[in-house]
Amino acid sequence: MNAQDYAAIAVAIVTVLGGVTAMLQFLVRHYLAELKPNSGSSMKDSINRLETRVDKIYEILCDKSQ
Repeated sequence: MNAQDYAAIAVAIVTVLGGVTAMLQFLVRHYLAELKPNSGSSMKDSINRLETRVDKIYEILCDKSQ
C-alpha cells in the first residue's frame, strides 16, 4: 500500500465518523426539543397536564377521607 491508499482510507474513515456525528447530533436535538413546552403537543406539556390531573385527584381523595 502506498501513501495514496492510506489517504483514501483516512478520508473514508473521517467521512463515516462525520456522518455518524451528524446523525447523533440530529437525534439529540430532536429528543431535547420534546422536553421543552410548546403550547400543547410536546411530551413536557403532556406530563404537566398529567401532573395537574393527579394533583386534583389526590386533593379529592384527601377531602373524602376526612
